[in-house]
Amino acid sequence: MAAMLQPQIILLKEGTDTAQGKAQVVSNINACTTVADTVRTTLGPRGMDKLIHDDKGNTTISNDGATIMKLLDIVHPAAKILVDIAKSQDSEVGDGTTTVVLLAGEFLKEAKPFIEDGVHPQNLIRSYRTASYLAINKIKELAVSIEGKSLEEKKALLAKCAATTLSSKLIGGEKEFFASMVVDAVLAIGDDDRLNLIGIKKVPGGNMRDSFLVNGVAFKKTFSYAGFEQQPKKFVKPKILLLNIELELKSEKENAEIRLSDPAQYQSIVDAEWNIIYDKLDKCVQTGAKIVLSRLAIGDLATQYFADRDIFCAGRVTEEDLHRVAAATGGTVQTSVNNVIDEVLGSCELFEEKQVGNERFNIFSGCPSGQTATIVLRGGADQFIDEAERSLHDAIMIVRRAVKNSTVVAGGGAIDMEISRFLRQHARTIAGKSQLFINSYAKALEVIPRQLCDNAGFDATDVLNKLRQKHASGEGANYGVDINTGGIADSFANFVWEPSVVKINAINAATEAACLILSVDETVKNPKSESAQGEAAASAMAGRGRGPVMRGRGRGMRRR
Repeated sequence: MAAMLQPQIILLKEGTDTAQGKAQVVSNINACTTVADTVRTTLGPRGMDKLIHDDKGNTTISNDGATIMKLLDIVHPAAKILVDIAKSQDSEVGDGTTTVVLLAGEFLKEAKPFIEDGVHPQNLIRSYRTASYLAINKIKELAVSIEGKSLEEKKALLAKCAATTLSSKLIGGEKEFFASMVVDAVLAIGDDDRLNLIGIKKVPGGNMRDSFLVNGVAFKKTFSYAGFEQQPKKFVKPKILLLNIELELKSEKENAEIRLSDPAQYQSIVDAEWNIIYDKLDKCVQTGAKIVLSRLAIGDLATQYFADRDIFCAGRVTEEDLHRVAAATGGTVQTSVNNVIDEVLGSCELFEEKQVGNERFNIFSGCPSGQTATIVLRGGADQFIDEAERSLHDAIMIVRRAVKNSTVVAGGGAIDMEISRFLRQHARTIAGKSQLFINSYAKALEVIPRQLCDNAGFDATDVLNKLRQKHASGEGANYGVDINTGGIADSFANFVWEPSVVKINAINAATEAACLILSVDETVKNPKSESAQGEAAASAMAGRGRGPVMRGRGRGMRRR
């Protein structure tokens, strides 16, 4: 009786929403599966695109997993983890973002019946971690190195990796054209890791094949003043001066008062302003530079002054472009024109201003350090060019990874089927429940070839049965889905390759995400108390109103 009369203990604020236990884990799994279903159809060369329309009225057409995940405004806390792994895959490797979300969703889907049957999530997590460790070791074992090849061979191999990435994108029809462009751009920047050394400029109009690569820097003609048209637009082996100062006649900024006794003195003050700007321009000319670029404005007086002396100038150059010019030409950005020495001037083989579409571009080519490249993209619609840029970003990342970690594996679902076969075989050697869990992990890996078939409109069951039989025979490790015929083919022989680091990262991230979601058994949602919000707003308003009164009173003055 006493026990029944004990008061109820309230720990959490009224209105707090809590959900726990098996139902919570299953609910989280369902949310993640829904997210995976959203990007499922974008996988592979025959993947569909998504058109996302946001509240600002912007439309984005994309089939890049990471882009779609970022633009979907996901509020479910567990499903947000999938957005994070897609982002991490994008920043770490560049490609495989759809793969990683699909795998995580499939691991959870396979785990769901076990959870519902009362299996403890920790048992599943332990088995999944073991399976992922075995899978990654198997990938490393199957990977083929492309080290030690001549430059031409290496270029061809890297182009194959880039073409595999681009085949699933909107510009897949021109993948060979863009793949060689991407490889040249990545090899141009050498060992430097900074991605911003490869610039991508977008010019609407023309078709995709009008896109071109500049071995150097190209940027749009900046805002210019009168006198600009009289400047020469082409130089051979010019010296380049890079500045971060304004070359403009400015009125005095200080709110100063000057008392003059003689009107002639006023003229000397005006002359002083002119002398300052002329002195700056003179020093620029004396350096011997034929091209002057500045991050800040170059005014009409300076433009005309330079035009009279056959010097090309451009003001308001974006910081990113200026740094890329500095990296390419070997120059240094100056914040003063005093004592400019030859060592800080850049140089290049050829500078010219060219018309591209309806834009004019300043192009620096044949740069001495050569550590930068610019891809100028052409195309019909703006959305199309934006998607082409995202696709090229993925391809550039992949080629960079392949240069650094020079091992590749067969794509087209071949590596996934081989790991799946290996894990099934390994599971049979284990006694106990974890045999079932590792088996379910192996089955989940088959989602990649299955989805490739579904997206291409083939009979997935038929193709998967052929693949299982081929891989089980022992000599079909490189066999994957043949997108062109709807059968199976040797992916390696067909040059469907991807860097092994993509697969390793994808399996690692997907397993981690699945384990993290499985380990959550309670969600607590704190209520946003309306009264608390109201009070905060009221106090903010009161504080704002009192501000000037407080400021008006001296520190030591007494209140009346």
